[in-house]
Amino acid sequence: MWEPQLPLAELGWRVLVPQFRGFDGGTADLPATSVDDYAGDVIDLLDALHVHDAVVCGLSLGGYVTFALMRHAASYVRGLILADTKSQADTPEGVEARKKMLQLVADRGASAVADEMIPKLLGASTRAEQPAIAERVRALVVSNSEAAIGGGIRALMTRPDSTPLLSTIHVPTLVVVGDEDTLTPPAMSEELHAGIAGSELVRISGAGHLSNLEQPQRFNDALARFLTHRV
Repeated sequence: MWEPQLPLAELGWRVLVPQFRGFDGGTADLPATSVDDYAGDVIDLLDALHVHDAVVCGLSLGGYVTFALMRHAASYVRGLILADTKSQADTPEGVEARKKMLQLVADRGASAVADEMIPKLLGASTRAEQPAIAERVRALVVSNSEAAIGGGIRALMTRPDSTPLLSTIHVPTLVVVGDEDTLTPPAMSEELHAGIAGSELVRISGAGHLSNLEQPQRFNDALARFLTHRV
């Protein structure tokens, strides 16, 4: 998923792309039950690599994991990039939708999840003009086990409200959102921007919820400017 961002290493940054437990065919670990499980894994990775001063970028679920990192290990974080995410917990209606998705995974597997989610994950421009991106996202989804997808859904539906955390964030922060994101629309990124003092907000045109895949050059340009001038 983050392959388009690896060229940022050419700017002199060390780029780490943690793989959440169970995803991309991984089966060694038990599925996650909360965003704290993922955050703990990231902290363990940073410790193993002796990294204690990182700029953390999280998109969608990764954004919720980033908030968990800020709750449990803020001293590791030198800067934040919050992409296509929000601070609020799921609404009761959202929790019910997650439960239906869990049932869909159990009944019909990863392919059915891809059918359900790709129209929501990708912006209208991407679906109309970049069919290869839709195929790539489908391949990413179906590469995961039902257990891993279920763990991710449970982490999403049980995550806490991180809105009270926003006013405590005092590191350089970039908020990024696709203009066509319907899952976490730009208005929610504007709320993050308003809640985090001194943060920047960049809207990526022609992108939906997966802005880093849909418009990688625009996404990377925003990150490069932030890393060069703010961190």
